[in-house]
Amino acid sequence: MPDAVPMVDPTAEQNVAGSGKQAPRLVVKNGEPAAAGRRSTVNLFEMAYERLEEMIITCALKPGRLITILELQGLLGFGRTPIHQAVNRLAGDTLIIIRPRHGLQIAPLDLARDRTLLQLRRDVERFVVRLATERGSASHRSQLMHLARSLRAKRDNMTVEEFNRFDRRLDRLVIAAADEPFLEHTLRPLRTISRRIGWLYHSVIAEPADLRQTIDGHLAIIEAVANRHLDAAMAASDALITFADSMFTVMEREVDPALLDCTFEPLPGH
Repeated sequence: MPDAVPMVDPTAEQNVAGSGKQAPRLVVKNGEPAAAGRRSTVNLFEMAYERLEEMIITCALKPGRLITILELQGLLGFGRTPIHQAVNRLAGDTLIIIRPRHGLQIAPLDLARDRTLLQLRRDVERFVVRLATERGSASHRSQLMHLARSLRAKRDNMTVEEFNRFDRRLDRLVIAAADEPFLEHTLRPLRTISRRIGWLYHSVIAEPADLRQTIDGHLAIIEAVANRHLDAAMAASDALITFADSMFTVMEREVDPALLDCTFEPLPGH
């Protein structure tokens, strides 16, 4: 779908004051002005981005896979423009590599790099949690407690995919409570990188019961922020990142390298 661009109707009957000339007017298509088309394009971009991000997180698009824009259009069911926009954002997030004249590559999992970035995330998360605890309104606290009740009710039988949906809601709510929109753009790629690691760990390596430790870590943050316990909230945030860091030690030892990069060629006889 091409970007909607305001066009001029030269037959408009509206005159420019004092000139005797007709004033340009936005063309209306299907009863809606061109501005509505722009909004629609933005919505399609966000939808395409979320779908593509989800496929990267869950390794439906395997790390290291080579792919084209045309293939992504077929997989996601969106037009060229929203797919291009989504790819550009994910390239900026370092989750897609654009290879001129060769198409695209889903970024392989680099455990050493992702572990380093987790330390950056630790510092930014502490800052966000502090702001959310200090600035959160009564409405934000109420929503956090509602989310905690829902998460606790599903704690023992939640899938990784279900948890990730809860986690996204929590992320948006904590950012809203922090009341600093810039932080969303800072944290978004760091969280996506961590989610891909978490999905692989919980889906391939860990026992299902291990997901409960992740859930409990998030519950500790929610309850501390909702109750305005600043020290407890920051400690809970640090503890969750420490648990995430422990996943790397296990993955470095046990994970099949082909799961980190599908272009990996095993040694003969393996």
